[in-house]
Amino acid sequence: MAAAQRGLVHRSQILEVGIGRGSIAHRISVGSLHRVLPSVFAVGHPALQPGAFETAVLLFCGDDCVLSHGTAAALWGMVPAAPPAVSVTVVRRHLRQPPSVRVHRVDELDSRDIRFRDGLPVTAPARTLIDFAGEASGGALEAAVNEARVLQLVTDEQLEQAMDRCPLRTGVGHLRALLTGERGPALTRSEAERRLRRMVERGQLPWPQFNVWLHGHLVDALWPAAKLVVEVDGYGVHGHRHAFESDRRRDQRLAAEGFVVVRMTMRQLRDEPMAVLASLAQALVAAAARQA
Repeated sequence: MAAAQRGLVHRSQILEVGIGRGSIAHRISVGSLHRVLPSVFAVGHPALQPGAFETAVLLFCGDDCVLSHGTAAALWGMVPAAPPAVSVTVVRRHLRQPPSVRVHRVDELDSRDIRFRDGLPVTAPARTLIDFAGEASGGALEAAVNEARVLQLVTDEQLEQAMDRCPLRTGVGHLRALLTGERGPALTRSEAERRLRRMVERGQLPWPQFNVWLHGHLVDALWPAAKLVVEVDGYGVHGHRHAFESDRRRDQRLAAEGFVVVRMTMRQLRDEPMAVLASLAQALVAAAARQA
């Protein structure tokens, strides 16, 4: 039983196979059972294999629960790392929240919003992004949405359908705002370059070279002395796996040659010019310190 559950068992399962409460206490005292969460034990040794703590959370919560929010986003590969606490969503129940566990309660969860990932029940990619949107910053949400697109986990149509199924969820408003902003007036590459030029000029930053070849790659802007490269991405060009991997290979090649690559989006140029300018200035200061 434990082998099928990443080395874990629930107290109720132990009782069901005929091991009494006294025997359970004895096994805990001699170290053949190790408490991971209330009523959840690791069998044989305390070391947990990958995914075991998430499994322990599911065993602790019982039926009608799925991994969700940042935990689900990490399992799907939308974010680079899982949060410190495991998030789980339970349906129509109130549970105490042990350390390192975040319990979210919902009245219902549509079957279309549930999947299995690595053998674990988890919210579907679209629902995961909705839940993640309710607690993530705008930049983290945008990065997660773009990563999900690159990994071909979700389409905008699927996001819209999932939001229609839970219109009152906190994250729906944030996610709709992000999608609406993407659909606003788009920048062409020439318009993006003009905006970047004006930004550099108004910020009185050192003047870069625009649209130059560098180690076999055409880059948008280059500060040669600082060994700093700026690339402007648009979802229409970079929203699929081939372009994503091509960009990463280019970044790796330039990094091997000692260049730092800063990526920004056309939406950021359009909607967040001051934040972009501040980031550019910080990158140039850091580059100057590296070259000193």
